[in-house]
Amino acid sequence: MKTICKTIYTICFFCMVISCGNADDDVNANLNLNNALGKGKTVDPCLNLGESDLVLSIQDQFTALPGKVSIFFKVSDTEGNPVPGLTADDFTIYEQGRNDACFNTISASESFARISPNSQIFNSNTILVLDLSNSVLSSSLVELKTATTGFITNVMPETTQESFKMAIYWFDGEDDLHLLHSLTADKQDLITAVSEITDDISKDPSTDLYGAVIKATDIAESVLKESTLKETIGASSVVIFTDGTDQASRYPKNAALKKVKEANANISFFSIGLGGEIDTDVLTEIGKTSSVFAGNKEELETKFNDISFRVSQQANSFYLFEYCSPKRDGSGENNLAIQVKDGNKQGGVQTKFNAKGFTGGCN
Repeated sequence: MKTICKTIYTICFFCMVISCGNADDDVNANLNLNNALGKGKTVDPCLNLGESDLVLSIQDQFTALPGKVSIFFKVSDTEGNPVPGLTADDFTIYEQGRNDACFNTISASESFARISPNSQIFNSNTILVLDLSNSVLSSSLVELKTATTGFITNVMPETTQESFKMAIYWFDGEDDLHLLHSLTADKQDLITAVSEITDDISKDPSTDLYGAVIKATDIAESVLKESTLKETIGASSVVIFTDGTDQASRYPKNAALKKVKEANANISFFSIGLGGEIDTDVLTEIGKTSSVFAGNKEELETKFNDISFRVSQQANSFYLFEYCSPKRDGSGENNLAIQVKDGNKQGGVQTKFNAKGFTGGCN
């Protein structure tokens, strides 16, 4: 009898845990995962927005008197691809106060809705990692330098912005990820550093690919941690180029792949492979966000351009959306829903804000 009671109790306990985990107001703390809503939740069915093709992942939100509401979020499609280039006209705002049965549409023009510069609260950092083992230095260094220069030009803004930075590292067979240039917002400094690479830069002709992956991920994690300490939201991209497989065998393959798989959700991984000696399956796992492969050195610049486009898309899919709310003091906590439309695709996210102390005059 005691055994039966114990079994029933155990089953009830697990049912209760599962029920709690599926509550409607659960918030996903992993802000930038595919299909995650970050600090938000699914929009109330009363709005009847329909099936979502786009995902708005709220990274942060705050209010400021006299009545400004600011939401910082990332927009992607349901497969996790970033959606850059949106404007305030692509968004519709809905609010629901305590006396509203459903949401009311807030006029974008009357509420001064806008996409604002997010440089004060957001940093985008790129960690570029180059294979400078003997095979690259002896046969494709000129093409690599040209491709890398184009990559820097495409990813970094035309005018220097402290919120967009890049660092360049390189690896060979040594148990070290060599620094070519530290994290900087100066595009020309990066280009100069690449131009000064010589064919005698390496002392070990082997290839420590897995070690480079592990160390580059640690660097990206550290950069994000530093952003958090400065109360800034960060996103990083790790871009790894190689023309071969790991030959040094300093680290196991599983350790490198595990490092990528379990990395901070706000780190994107890209890989670029060159030639016929690469392991495309491994590089695809390393470049879990996107991978490209060049059959020969003449294709290298094109492939670097492809990845530079994707890295830029990632950085430019974060938005700081701001508007002036008509809610006023005494209304307390209000529901807010934001819908975005991009062509024939749409999606939305719902959150809350407190209008205590709100008055007119917001602009």
